Amino acid sequence: MRAFEYVRAADVGQAVALVSADRDAAYLAGGTTQLDLMKDGVLAPERLVDISRLSLRGVVSRGEAVVIGAMTTMEEAATDPTIAERLPLVREALLLSASVQLRNMATMGGNLLQRTRCRYFRDPTVACNRRLRGSGCSALAGHHRMHAILATSDHCIATHASDVAVALVALDAVVRTTGPGGERQIPLTQLHLPPGETPDVETVLAHGELITGIEVPLPPRGARSGYLKVRDRASYEFALASAAVVLVMDQGVIVDARVGLGGVATVPWRAVAAEGVLRGAATTTAVFRTAADAALEGAVARRDNAFKIDLAKRTLVRELSILAEARDVES
Repeated sequence: MRAFEYVRAADVGQAVALVSADRDAAYLAGGTTQLDLMKDGVLAPERLVDISRLSLRGVVSRGEAVVIGAMTTMEEAATDPTIAERLPLVREALLLSASVQLRNMATMGGNLLQRTRCRYFRDPTVACNRRLRGSGCSALAGHHRMHAILATSDHCIATHASDVAVALVALDAVVRTTGPGGERQIPLTQLHLPPGETPDVETVLAHGELITGIEVPLPPRGARSGYLKVRDRASYEFALASAAVVLVMDQGVIVDARVGLGGVATVPWRAVAAEGVLRGAATTTAVFRTAADAALEGAVARRDNAFKIDLAKRTLVRELSILAEARDVES
């Protein structure tokens, strides 16, 4: 790890000023990803601005929405009573993300911005377009079983690693930021950028722009929601495929549906086509399978990860079936 300057910010304004004025500066929150990448030689900021003590912590109810402070830890969010009651898919995604030790350190804002777990990105000795644009993508010809099949390009197929981001995109969450140009609100579906020809540009955030909070609309009372994660092992592994689903139903008909997919895309994936199939339809296995087919339309499989297409479809069908069965039990 290279030497760096450490500065503790007193407030949001100072933090933004310190980072935005220096292209070689970066924020330090929980540090569960940032410090690992610095130790591996992937990142080498000359200045770290510590934001861990800023007053951006807590979960606040505001009408039919909750606002989660960016410095709220994953564990604090997972144990919040409003999230547990009204946003169970968020709680489930958090609990399935990491061990309690990591959840007590990692922040909600940092989780949304975590870098890919692609082995080639994290190995400075091999080519990676996310580290250095134009250097090549070693994953294309290498081992890519864990890699993406949606929103990929010839320049990058790295999967976005966050579980909770998948749940939040399904809920129409909005990210609040403060940057050199002031404050703004960004729909989470628009925060992350597919790799295209510029895989090193991962979000729409300007340099120095800081996530301060996440606003999450609450589903209607009586809505059913859940997060299903399929992985190689049960103990804190990254998703091979996951599905975040919200269903609003009335007498066996789906009035509204929200679907997010994880483990299969370069960004947290909102399956809009699947939602269109589900709305106004009956809760039958045939409908669920049609929705799953729509969700994976356009997927590009490669040598090692072709199995993900069928796995993602089965994962979505399973979660839809679980929620439909839960409704039947309650009715």
